[in-house]
Amino acid sequence: MGNLAEIKQELANLNTVEKLKFLANKYPGKVIFSTSFGWEDQAITHLIFSNNIPIKVFTLETGRLFPETYYVWNRTLEVYNKPIYAYYPQNELLQDMVNTKGPNSFYESVENRKECCYIRKIEPLKRALQGNEIWVTGIRAEQSPDREDMHDLEWDEGNQLVKFHPIFKWTLDEVKTYIKENNIIYNTLHDKGFPSIGCAPCTRAVQPGEDFRAGRWWWEDQSKKECGLHATEAIEVEGKKLGA
Repeated sequence: MGNLAEIKQELANLNTVEKLKFLANKYPGKVIFSTSFGWEDQAITHLIFSNNIPIKVFTLETGRLFPETYYVWNRTLEVYNKPIYAYYPQNELLQDMVNTKGPNSFYESVENRKECCYIRKIEPLKRALQGNEIWVTGIRAEQSPDREDMHDLEWDEGNQLVKFHPIFKWTLDEVKTYIKENNIIYNTLHDKGFPSIGCAPCTRAVQPGEDFRAGRWWWEDQSKKECGLHATEAIEVEGKKLGA
């Protein structure tokens, strides 16, 4: 695989669709896109599917998603008639956690919540990414102050691949306009104050003036509100470091 600087140079003068096509052709069968069926991900799914770009689309089926999310998932399959691959938690890890701590242990401590995120999302994600070269995501720069120093193309040390954020510089208004102009199915929870939609027990609507991430794990300190999907640190579960 070429280095990051070479890939950036090759993508420099291309538009969004051309960039996705270029990466899919340069790394055939090695480019994968993760969707959680939010605004950004639905826009990228449309870019991929409507242009028949050979990029595998997958999602993390945590078992705790909103009914509205399942509706969008199913309608997306119907509209494009293309597969979206689901990755589930490992049965034994999930069963052990629930049997030991109950189904809602994540409310009790940050450690328990990180354990739940690891089992339901991070471990399945690692399986999904294994063997791939490029991970396409729906990350946008304005979603978090922590992302201001990021770029649309970056090296993911934890997963040992390149991450590409095709709509990184889009504003939310641009995303919403694209959704409307292309008649793309989207999650109606967005219309009810949900800028970010994850697992149902861990996501609430955001009030006017609140931070973008305020609706995720609202019972925790603001500084701790990351699940680890886009972080490289290991997560400690039952005294063992996982995901290092």
